[in-house]
Amino acid sequence: ELMTGYTMLRNGGVGNGGQPWVLRWSSRIRLTWLSFTLFVILVFFPLIAHYYLTTIDDADDAGKRIFGPRTGNELCEVKHVQDLCRIRESVSEELLQLEAKRQELNSEIAKLNLKIEACKKSIENAKQDLLQLKNVISQTEHSYKELMAQNQPKLSLPIRLLPDKDDATFPLPKSNRNCRLHNCFDYSRCPLTSGFPVYVYNSDDYPFGSSLDPLIKQAFEATVRTNVYVTENANIACVYIILVGEMQEPVMPKPTELEQQLHSLPYWRTDGHNHLIINLSRKSETQNFIYNISTGRAMIAQSTFYDAQYRPGFDIVVSPLVHAMSEPNFLEIPPQVPVKRKYLFSFQGEKIESLRSSLQEVRSFEEEIEGNAPADYDDRIITTLKAVQDSKLDFVLVEFTCKNQPKASLPTEWALCGEREDRLELLKLSTFALIITPGDTHLVISAGCTMRLFEALEVGAIPVVLGEQVQLPYNDVIRWNEAALIIPKPRITEVHFLLRSISDNDLLAMRRQGRFLWETYFSTSDNVFSTVLAIIRTRIQIPAAPIREEPAVEIPHRSGKAAGTDPNMADNGDLDLGPVETEPPYASPKYLRNFTLTAMDIYRNWNSAPGPFHLFPYTPFDPVLPSEAKFLGSGTGFRPIGGGAGGSGKEFQAALGGNVPREQFTVVMLTYEREEVLMNSLERLNGLPYLNKVVVVWNSPKLPSEDLLWPDIGVPIMVVRTEKNSLNNRFLPWDEIDTEAILSIDDDAHLRHDEIMFGFRVWREARDRIVGFPGRYHAWDIPHQSWLYNSNYSCELSMVLTGAAFFHKYYAYLYSYVMPQAIRDMVDEYINCEDIAMNFLVSHLTRKPPIKVTSRWTFRCPGCPQALSHDDSHFHERHKCINFFVKVYGYMPLLYTQFRVDSVLFKTRLPHDKTKCFKFI
Repeated sequence: ELMTGYTMLRNGGVGNGGQPWVLRWSSRIRLTWLSFTLFVILVFFPLIAHYYLTTIDDADDAGKRIFGPRTGNELCEVKHVQDLCRIRESVSEELLQLEAKRQELNSEIAKLNLKIEACKKSIENAKQDLLQLKNVISQTEHSYKELMAQNQPKLSLPIRLLPDKDDATFPLPKSNRNCRLHNCFDYSRCPLTSGFPVYVYNSDDYPFGSSLDPLIKQAFEATVRTNVYVTENANIACVYIILVGEMQEPVMPKPTELEQQLHSLPYWRTDGHNHLIINLSRKSETQNFIYNISTGRAMIAQSTFYDAQYRPGFDIVVSPLVHAMSEPNFLEIPPQVPVKRKYLFSFQGEKIESLRSSLQEVRSFEEEIEGNAPADYDDRIITTLKAVQDSKLDFVLVEFTCKNQPKASLPTEWALCGEREDRLELLKLSTFALIITPGDTHLVISAGCTMRLFEALEVGAIPVVLGEQVQLPYNDVIRWNEAALIIPKPRITEVHFLLRSISDNDLLAMRRQGRFLWETYFSTSDNVFSTVLAIIRTRIQIPAAPIREEPAVEIPHRSGKAAGTDPNMADNGDLDLGPVETEPPYASPKYLRNFTLTAMDIYRNWNSAPGPFHLFPYTPFDPVLPSEAKFLGSGTGFRPIGGGAGGSGKEFQAALGGNVPREQFTVVMLTYEREEVLMNSLERLNGLPYLNKVVVVWNSPKLPSEDLLWPDIGVPIMVVRTEKNSLNNRFLPWDEIDTEAILSIDDDAHLRHDEIMFGFRVWREARDRIVGFPGRYHAWDIPHQSWLYNSNYSCELSMVLTGAAFFHKYYAYLYSYVMPQAIRDMVDEYINCEDIAMNFLVSHLTRKPPIKVTSRWTFRCPGCPQALSHDDSHFHERHKCINFFVKVYGYMPLLYTQFRVDSVLFKTRLPHDKTKCFKFI
């Protein structure tokens, strides 16, 4: 740089910029000093000021403080400042005192609120207790009124009469032909309370036993072993039964030998009173070998009788035993529709031996009417029927000569042609089946006629019996005019007109009735034997034995969990649904009509005979009215016939309604390993009025958890163990069910109490129907020509699901013990369709559709696990079930209905101070 400066000086002191270098150097020095000065001022001056400010108050002389705080006395040196300070201190103390008082008051208010809530709860509990006490008092008063109105003191059973071993003999009537119950039957052996004990001789103990048909003998013995009336104690027996036929021809004993063997029976007692001789026939050619045997006072049951042998009201005409050791195959039986078949009527037969024809005798109708011996009309019948066939107005088939060798028959009887299978094929094509009675009027019935009747009823051909003198099987207890046409032979010329004039509805009704008679009294050996015993028991007016109930094997469980109250279940507004039972549950009355049923209702219970359907302890659908003149039963109370209090509002709600005395119902709940769902469903039943008991059908082989705590709902909960997982267990008649009304409900069903109570009220006035909530219907699939199950919304229904429905316990017996086993087997196969089967059964028996209540179409609880009905195959299986059930019944028994039931004042505008019967939201 010195060199640069020297150079610049030598060059005249001028740089590149044309300015003197001295000026530039001096300016740089000034800028440097200026920057240094500013740095010192900005840095050191604040430090010095900070030092003095922080240390100036540390001086010994307090009076020299400048920035330190002054004391309160110094601030309050002024008078008004001192006053303000005192006020501030006073206010602060008062505020502290007020805050303490506020906290104390808040604590007292909280305690009082707790006391108020406790008082409210006490008041509500007191109101509930008062209401229950009022209901108990009211029920007690009405029970007293019922007893007073009935005026029927409960009598103890009479002492049973035991006859002596050596019965006192009483004189025989002048002729065995005059034997009737009053002079040939010893009533002292059959008291009303005896239970109708029957002793059956063992045929193998007697020589004629080796001559019996093996199939009939085996079938008879199998039936005897399972019959409820059979006893091994002959000393107390009311009736003694001996089987003597059907005999086999080569080894058939002589009449005198058979008579001696009968008279040597240990309990024959010289005249055979109270004995029943049964001669069953499996073939049409069965002979009447008892005709020449002296049977004394013994009753006879067989298929062939002469008028000199048959004693009306004493002997019994039985049906042939075709299916001796086999059950009929319902799938081979033709359907009952279409009503009209190919042939209007048909007849095949050949007469081996005939009387002299009326044409040969050249006698007129007028001569016959005047009292001459009746003519043989068979020639006239042949001529008339051939003329109808030749006219071709209708398709008819009549053949009076067999293509093959005819079956053996009695004289003047029309023998059967061909084999049984061939005859059935022809009858399947025939609307009517002609049955021409024997020309010998002394032959009131023959095995051949009963065989024709059996085959016609089996395949649905309506029997047309030509000959009014005939005594059809069980004719004194069955109204045959509901299933067959019985026409005198002189009207043969009018038969064609009569058959064509019958409407399709009447034809279907007769065919359905005939099918029922065949299934119930003809089809199996058990049905034949049970019907024979039921006829004798009905004649001597002994009530039937109670049908067997299913014994309930209880699963031990712990109770004690207090059941909560679902607000959706209990929120019924101002509705008083009825009393919550505080007294022990009471059962429905049983056996009230046992000793009058047989005398009054011989033709009752749908189909006019006292067969298997009359094995039940009571008539299920008859109201038991306490009086005929003064009162009508209204559940929890009575009301005068002419009017009076009640009818709407709380008066109605406090009573059960209807025309029968008060009663309760039993809930039957089927479940399978869904403990949480089950517990929730049971808790929803807490507080339900008129609930007698809950029967939980535990359908799983795995028992409930041992630590599971069951809810306490105020009524007993019976957990029943089943032998196998079957939906048929839902309808078993458990012996723990003490009420006639059963509410069948699924474990995931979600129903309000008011809905359940309304359904119960409706069922009480329609006890023979299924009354429930979810409706379904069946439909005809035209493309596939089959039936379909449909759950869509519709204006009509034909089924009510038994997952939430009321029905009578009577149907539980029928479903489990009477309904064809093939239906229950299919329910087990698919694990489905038990509700459809119950609807089929009830509609078949009553010919009425079910009743739907409320507008709901579903009843499943929200959030519950999916059930079997959510499976994709569920509906396909139900389609198959419906078509299979139709084949078993032979027709579609379900009936459509287009209405549902609501209460009388449902959606009716009423004053605000009135209450409707029921309301549904």
